[in-house]
Amino acid sequence: MTVLYLVKYIAASPRSQLTSSTRIMEIINCSPRDRATVASLLWMTEKESYIVKTVLTGIKPTGVPHVGNYFGAIKPAVGAAGTSGDASFLFIADYHALTTVKNAKELKQHVREIACTWLACGLDVNKTAFYCQSSVSEIFELATILSNYTPKGLLNRAHAYKDIVQNKGKGDEEVNMGLFNYPVLMAADILAFGTTHVPVGKDQKQHVEIAQSIARAFNAVHGDILTVPAVQIKDDVAVVPGLDGRKMSKSYGNQIPLFCSSKELESYVKKVVTDSSLPTEPKSIDMDIFKIYKLFATKEELKVMEQKFKTGVGWGDVKKELFRVAEREIAPLREKYEYYMANYNEVEKVLLDGAEKAGGRAKKVLDKVRCAVGVI
Repeated sequence: MTVLYLVKYIAASPRSQLTSSTRIMEIINCSPRDRATVASLLWMTEKESYIVKTVLTGIKPTGVPHVGNYFGAIKPAVGAAGTSGDASFLFIADYHALTTVKNAKELKQHVREIACTWLACGLDVNKTAFYCQSSVSEIFELATILSNYTPKGLLNRAHAYKDIVQNKGKGDEEVNMGLFNYPVLMAADILAFGTTHVPVGKDQKQHVEIAQSIARAFNAVHGDILTVPAVQIKDDVAVVPGLDGRKMSKSYGNQIPLFCSSKELESYVKKVVTDSSLPTEPKSIDMDIFKIYKLFATKEELKVMEQKFKTGVGWGDVKKELFRVAEREIAPLREKYEYYMANYNEVEKVLLDGAEKAGGRAKKVLDKVRCAVGVI
């Protein structure tokens, strides 16, 4: 049995059909270097059998988040990261950002802001590998390989591409290849780590489905090499109202910046739209200001406020109470964010450590893929 054949066998075989590392290593007659390669693949096979699932989340760097981002994505993700024996990966998609951001200074600032944000919000980097996409070179080599198993028609159907061509009326000459190939790079982001679950909103489901299609196309040729990830739809994503009642969004200009000063926060709260009812009149808990208050308040505080809405309360008093509970939650986050922004060398170390962990995992997957296609 040649080393190349044995490595292919290890890479493609289900874990349950493999004999122990010790037994296989006993029957290998090869050089110490080749034995090390085989041993690395065997170690990966045995170690990963103890992991319940591998979860991956990507964040596009778009500047400082707002309160809607915090409750809709950041807080839930931080709470779920690395639980129940999961292997957890969280990356800043700086290469994906190049499809729209062409200014180096702007991109660096966005990456810095988003990295500090997640750490300030409590991401446990002992449970989650936190890294910049650009720091894991294996992802880009895998993307090159996967592009040879991706039909152009599949990319033609990608939402981002169709939106530009059909809805925005732009021709192909105005579409850069980074945008067109976006789904392939995203597939590499996912498949490089043997990802089993990708939590996304319903609007991002297609990205994972394309990764599934590419993985199946590759496996159809080379055997069960790549893990086909499952889409984990986040049905309970909080939709946070903005200052004007529409969904909070930077594009609407109705957001409350997450790390604004205490004085600025109070000013933003005063701008939340209400109605013209008198303080003595009952108010509906379907009002946007109550929905925002609900995100920050404790259960006991919520019961008290709900009773006030039933019996009558002045909007000025409601906004004062909203500011109080919002400042209570945001103040410690703001303090941490400002610390990390001022001590970014600590953040860079975290990202490099995360990239090392991610790179180690990705290298094992890439080695199997390279072996399967014949470039190892």
